[in-house]
Amino acid sequence: MAASRNASAVPAGPRRVSFSRIQEPLEVPDLLALQTESFDWLLGNEKWKARVEAARQAGRKDVPTQSGLEEIFEEISPIEDFSGTMSLSFRDHRFEPPKYSVDECKDKDMTYSAPMFVTAEFINNTTGEIKSQTVFMGDFPLMTPKGTFIINGTERVVTSQLVRSPGVYFERTVDKTSDKDLYGCKVIPSRGAWLEFEIDKRDSVGVRIDRKRKQAVTVLLKALGWTNDQILERFGQYESMRATLEKDHTAGQDDALLDIYRKLRPGEPPTKESAQTLLENLYFNPKRYDLAKVGRYKINKKLGVDAEITQGTLTEDDIVATIEYIVRLHAGEESMPGAGREVIVEVDDIDHFGNRR
Repeated sequence: MAASRNASAVPAGPRRVSFSRIQEPLEVPDLLALQTESFDWLLGNEKWKARVEAARQAGRKDVPTQSGLEEIFEEISPIEDFSGTMSLSFRDHRFEPPKYSVDECKDKDMTYSAPMFVTAEFINNTTGEIKSQTVFMGDFPLMTPKGTFIINGTERVVTSQLVRSPGVYFERTVDKTSDKDLYGCKVIPSRGAWLEFEIDKRDSVGVRIDRKRKQAVTVLLKALGWTNDQILERFGQYESMRATLEKDHTAGQDDALLDIYRKLRPGEPPTKESAQTLLENLYFNPKRYDLAKVGRYKINKKLGVDAEITQGTLTEDDIVATIEYIVRLHAGEESMPGAGREVIVEVDDIDHFGNRR
């Protein structure tokens, strides 16, 4: 009997009764809904599916089509070997009812959880043979209706930490020796390597790839396929970019790729293919780099680009727009053209809660 009970069957706490004479002006909202509904989305249970269906019938377009676990399994699948001949994929997760109720877990010092099973597909890419099997992934901790977890019989609450949200941030500092304004920019992903731009006291625009040594930003543009003429056509009106290009001695795309490779992998013999692969894996490979939807939304809004919200990697337009933003900021301009709108050029307040999540 106990094995068939699940989280939804556990009775809620005591009903709130008000004895006040003055009627409350505002109804007290369900303050636990943020936690419980988020966990429902992670599991993809019936409660979440019902809310999604109701939102669709109401005409909402911002409805998630996948649960959290489905997104995770899609992100890591397929897992391939080095040669690419074998791959392993996970899909169609499901849960069985918890073995013990919340009260039983408290009494027996156990964890309130449910067994999770997924369908694993082992694919031979050479022959096309597919072997599918349902496998046990482990016991998945469940959230109680009160928004808590029962871990080894103890009721615990998961508290979220305020961290800097993925996105692009611009800052201004003052050089202590020259008293000049220095500008910097960080492109922060949810997962992957940082990309940082800065304009120093000599008005030279530099870039740090994966927090390594600084090099001219024109080297990065050349590595993306830009020529000197294209750089001057786009940024020639800015003294900082002209000065940076004059100091850049790389001849073309191949030379720029090798220069980046030497900075990131000193001591290793560089080749064009390995340098190209390194740069692509850092910022353009969805398995190694992810802005998350919030990061993509913030970049689109800040830079005025029009990429799909599902575009988790950086694009060439993102990088070019970031460079244009920081050089316009350095030049004292207040706006720049974006995708269908004018973009305000200003520094960000790093400590603002709007830049944290």
